Amino acid sequence: MTTEKDPAPQDALPDPRPTPDQTPDGAPERAPRRRAGGWPTAVLLLALVGCLGFAVGGFLRFADTVTNLETPQDVGADAIVVLTGGSERVKKALELLADRRAERLLISGVHPDTTPEQIVRRTESDLALFACCIDLDREANNTLENAAETGKWARRNGFRTLLVVTSAYHMPRALLELRAVMPDLELVPAPVQSTDLALDGWYRDRGVSVLLAREYLKYMLAWVRIALMGPPEP
Repeated sequence: MTTEKDPAPQDALPDPRPTPDQTPDGAPERAPRRRAGGWPTAVLLLALVGCLGFAVGGFLRFADTVTNLETPQDVGADAIVVLTGGSERVKKALELLADRRAERLLISGVHPDTTPEQIVRRTESDLALFACCIDLDREANNTLENAAETGKWARRNGFRTLLVVTSAYHMPRALLELRAVMPDLELVPAPVQSTDLALDGWYRDRGVSVLLAREYLKYMLAWVRIALMGPPEP
């Protein structure tokens, strides 16, 4: 006598509905692909925006600094150095010397063919000052060399404080280079605000804006060079 087997329980039968990780035909569902390079691209964009913001912010601080630079009242020092680049710079340095704000003056970066008489004519100064109190540096051809020659001159004469005369827009880089070779000296800026450059309205003048941007770039390159390589050998 045969016995009829009971049918399999209903819950033992396979469920025809697809599970959450399967497609309707039973195949496993593939995880959605992530777009290649999504995160690296976003990080790169954020880094670029950050660098751009840093550069713009630094430039605006630089422009504000050079616009508001002024020579302190009753300023004085052991000596004066003027970095050539225009007769206005030399004229101001000679006026400071004539007012006895310092004992001696170095004119750094003088052309080899330039004579004291020519300087006097261009600046309407006193030739007698050249006989007693002025030294001419004819070796320097740029700001880095200005700093090197000034450092030699200051150490040779035992000066401890220097008045630095140069154009206002050039002053930050000049002080940076000078401090790199003379960290133990006190440097007092005596900026020249040229009558030909309206620095207080630099953002309205394309030429002045370009000048400041170029000088800021030179300043940053000098800063990076000094930070990575250190000051030049004396």
